[in-house]
Amino acid sequence: MVREIIHIQVGQGGNQVGNAFWQAVCQEHSLKISNGEYVEKPEHKDEDGNGIPEVLEKVDVYFHKTSDSKATKANSKWVPRAVIVDLEPGTSDAIKASAMGTLFNPELFIFGANGAGNNWAKGHYTEGAELVEEVLDGIRKETEKADCVQGFQLFHSVGGGTGSGMGTLLLLKVRDAYPDRITTTYSIYPSKRVSDVVVEPYNGVLSTHQLLENADQTFMIDNEALYRISTDLLGVQEPTYSLLNHLIATCTCGITASLRFPGKLNGDLRKMGTNLVPFPRLHFFNIAYAPLLSPEVSSKVSLNIDECVTQGFDRKNYMCNIDPQNGKMLAVNCVFRGLEISTQEVDKRIAKQQSDLSDDFVEWIPNNMKTAVVVATPNKSEKDLTCVFNTTALKEVFQRLATQFGAMYKRKAFLHWYKAEGMDEMEFQEADKNLRDLITEYQDKQDAVFEEEEQSDDENEDLDG
Repeated sequence: MVREIIHIQVGQGGNQVGNAFWQAVCQEHSLKISNGEYVEKPEHKDEDGNGIPEVLEKVDVYFHKTSDSKATKANSKWVPRAVIVDLEPGTSDAIKASAMGTLFNPELFIFGANGAGNNWAKGHYTEGAELVEEVLDGIRKETEKADCVQGFQLFHSVGGGTGSGMGTLLLLKVRDAYPDRITTTYSIYPSKRVSDVVVEPYNGVLSTHQLLENADQTFMIDNEALYRISTDLLGVQEPTYSLLNHLIATCTCGITASLRFPGKLNGDLRKMGTNLVPFPRLHFFNIAYAPLLSPEVSSKVSLNIDECVTQGFDRKNYMCNIDPQNGKMLAVNCVFRGLEISTQEVDKRIAKQQSDLSDDFVEWIPNNMKTAVVVATPNKSEKDLTCVFNTTALKEVFQRLATQFGAMYKRKAFLHWYKAEGMDEMEFQEADKNLRDLITEYQDKQDAVFEEEEQSDDENEDLDG
């Protein structure tokens, strides 16, 4: 049975990345971005003979049919299960005016009039709190249209006001209303070189404090890593935001591919969480995608499993600006996509990767890698690989945030903006403490060792006694 996912995009960054995601998903399921109609292509198979093309088999995960219930999957129009939220009307007006404007349900464009002005407290406590019930009503309607919702995914950035403040408020409310569903966030984190907002450290720390408590899985992306990928690997010297958003969308499509297409080894959000989150608070992930090659290079590279895995584990392909040498991997999830992928070859290559990188994994988790193989070709290549890493090296991102936060908070800079919205200073201190505790937890797990020999010596002494 297909288990649906409700998509929520909040704030300007979240909406722009969310749009890129819907464009990519429509392309993969062969739907028109203007009205959600299926476009038949000769390569689409109909393996089970019941008239349903392979690309539409599980299209219900992210889309629902328009009201005509008698129409077949191929003859229907499909509407995304998406709620589009912002505290200012500009972003939603831009979406409505674009080619995709007519794809979404117009009732689920929910926006305020004032904006959050890069102020987390405005998004979380005042402006956002006024709008949140309307958004939850929209989410409830989408949930009622679904048979059995698997979870919710939230696209937002943590540096601004709406995505960070209202995004985390929505996460809190969704968690209260649907406690047994998976909540996944795709969070764009601030980075030291690409910084658009002065108060980013405050917004980032306050958001992370909420994500720690209320999200089940958080995929971290930062702009600096995306710029590096664009210039070094794709050969684009001045990347636009639309290119960066496309990169994020490509990764998201890879992560969700096993939910949207039939596969040899299926995966879903719950399976991914079970295999990637060893401790509830350590649910932050880094993503890597392969192949990421400029058009000139990609024509010369033969794309096999070996090449995909080599690239997927290369630091250059990381969507987060971290040094893997500064941490150890707790667990990895690999999603392979392509028509002729042998599961035996995948298992063999993954086993080799694990033995080659044995020093980079924690030794107290014996088999750190989960795989899924999806029988669907990605848009741009014959095969691809999306890796999701739970690594202690992510503490670098949090350390950067905590240091910048500390420098500003020490002087109480900009605090009056937050206090004016009714925020208590204690909340800043709590958020800072929670973040520093998280950094300590990562360090503890990194330093932990497996003490099998010492245990057996103790047991021998007991036996001798």
